[in-house]
Amino acid sequence: MTLDMAVSTLRPGLLVSLKTSVCGNVSYQKKVIQGDHLTKEGKRLARWETKREIEDPLEHEAAVKVRSEVRGKIRKVCAVSAFGLLCPETNERELADAMKEARAIADAFNVKAKYTRVEVYVFCGRIAQDDVEAVRAINSEVRDLLKEMQDGISKLDVAAVRDAANRARSLGKMLTPQAEQRIKVAIEAARSVARKMVKAGEQAAQEIDRATIRTLTEARTAFLDIDSTGAVAKPVETGRAIDFQPDTKPLKRREKARAIEME
Repeated sequence: MTLDMAVSTLRPGLLVSLKTSVCGNVSYQKKVIQGDHLTKEGKRLARWETKREIEDPLEHEAAVKVRSEVRGKIRKVCAVSAFGLLCPETNERELADAMKEARAIADAFNVKAKYTRVEVYVFCGRIAQDDVEAVRAINSEVRDLLKEMQDGISKLDVAAVRDAANRARSLGKMLTPQAEQRIKVAIEAARSVARKMVKAGEQAAQEIDRATIRTLTEARTAFLDIDSTGAVAKPVETGRAIDFQPDTKPLKRREKARAIEME
């Protein structure tokens, strides 16, 4: 399948850049023990000692928890990818609400805190459904995650399989329904094998379902279809025409012109 004929696997949405920080209450002092110098062996060597001092440990601990809560609010409505947080267009309202809640939580803490401040910054960039580079990037990550699940099964690494499956499920939020269903089948197959490995213990090698590895391989191949050059076509939705008659005038004019040419 060429890229010109391909249908995008990507939902339109937003690339969400999230930055949170805990400021104040902590100070650092650096003491140089041995300055940067060249050793006899031709290596560069330097030694120093760093001292950290927290004015109010309880307040600092509370700030770290608030920061984690704030990030969780926004990450909850997004898909987590190697390129950042991705929010489907259908979740934009939920994202706006999550951003307000996150800032409200941080503001409530900052009003009461004496030494510490939690800062939250969010900005978004729109991702078009037919954005070639975005589609390639997402497809690449889907393939990588499917490969991680496949390798985890081959190596009997249950933790690796489950971790890749969880990340793939999150990323599935940014896929079209057809592509999401495709990856869901692969995820469920991988999870099923992981459960068998846990149950079988040392005999797990005998429980590996080779059909599952084939399923994962086929799923990865499906996400290779549009990884070439050209333009990505938007999904075409067909439906019944309602209360409209087709315009046949252009067709009649073309037929008349062809008849004149043949005379």
